[in-house]
Amino acid sequence: MNTTGIHHVTAVAGDPAENVRFYADVLGLRLVKRTVNFDDTRTYHLYFGDGTGSPGTAMTFFPFGEGRPGRPGRGQAVATAFVVPEGSLDYWRDRLESHDVTVGEETERFGAGVLPFEDRDGQPLELVEGETDVEPWADGPVPEARAVRGFHGVTLQSADPGATGRVLELLGFERTDEAGERVRYVADGDRATVVDLLTRESPRGRPGVGTVHHVAFRAPDAETQAEWRERLSEAGQNVTPRKDRQYFQSIYFREPGGVLFEVATDGPGFTADESVESLGSELKLPSWLEADREEITAHLPPLDGAAEAEVGASEVSD
Repeated sequence: MNTTGIHHVTAVAGDPAENVRFYADVLGLRLVKRTVNFDDTRTYHLYFGDGTGSPGTAMTFFPFGEGRPGRPGRGQAVATAFVVPEGSLDYWRDRLESHDVTVGEETERFGAGVLPFEDRDGQPLELVEGETDVEPWADGPVPEARAVRGFHGVTLQSADPGATGRVLELLGFERTDEAGERVRYVADGDRATVVDLLTRESPRGRPGVGTVHHVAFRAPDAETQAEWRERLSEAGQNVTPRKDRQYFQSIYFREPGGVLFEVATDGPGFTADESVESLGSELKLPSWLEADREEITAHLPPLDGAAEAEVGASEVSD
C-alpha cells in the first residue's frame, strides 16, 4: 500500500483577485473551483490545476486578504515545483519577468533544469524541466508546448529530517538520491512524485501569507484511506478523523518534523458539482452551507477577472 504521489498543495495567499490573476493569467493554470474555506466561510478556497484539476496538479489557496505575512522555514514545505517541458525555462524567464515576477537564477538539480521564482505574496515556487502524464489546460494563456504540466514535487524543511524521512518511507516514497543538504524521495507514480528533504538548519517557519499550509498525498479511494489512517496511527501519528472536503475526503496529521500532511482521496473530483466546461465559473458551496449562501457571499470580495481568466488567452504566443 503505497501512495502514488502528491494529490494537492494548499497555501495561504493575500488578495484573492490578485491570486487568480497570477495563477491563471501568468502561470496559465485553470481556476477549476471557487468555493470557501469550510472552517472559515468568509474566506475563499480557490483551486488551480489542469483542465479538470486532476490529482497531482491542484494548487489551492486560502486568500485571507490582509493577513499576516508568513516566513517559509523549519517545519514547513518551503518550495512547490511545477513540471514544464524540456527547453522551456528561457520562455518562462521571459514570461515571468515581463509580468514583473521575482525570478532567481536557473540551476540544475539531479540532472534537471530548475527556475526558482515567487508569486505576488512571496510564495517560493519552481519550474522544473521534465516529463509527466499530465496534459496542460489547452485554453490557457500559455502555449501548450510550454505550459505547466502539474506538480514536479515539493521541498520540505523539516525540524527532524530523519523522522520525516521515515514517514515518507511509510507512505511509500523511496530515498533515491542525495546532493549536499538535499535528500530526494520519489513515489511510484506518473506525476507529482518528488519530495525533497532539506537537512540544513534554518529558522523556524512562521505561518501566514506566502507559505504552504499543508501537502496532501494521494489515496485512490476511501477504503484505502481508512487503511492509511490505521497504519499511520499504529506508527504513532496523531491522525484526524475523516473530513468531507466535497471534492475529496481528507485525513490530516502533523509529522514529527512539523509539516502538516494530508492523505486525500482521488475522487469524486471537481466535476462533482460542475461540468468540465463550467469549472470555476461560479461560487460552489457544499449542501450544508447552501442555506447561508446570501450571508457568505455578502462577506466575500469580488474576484475581478476570475471568469475571464479561464478564457483569457490573449497572450498566447509561440
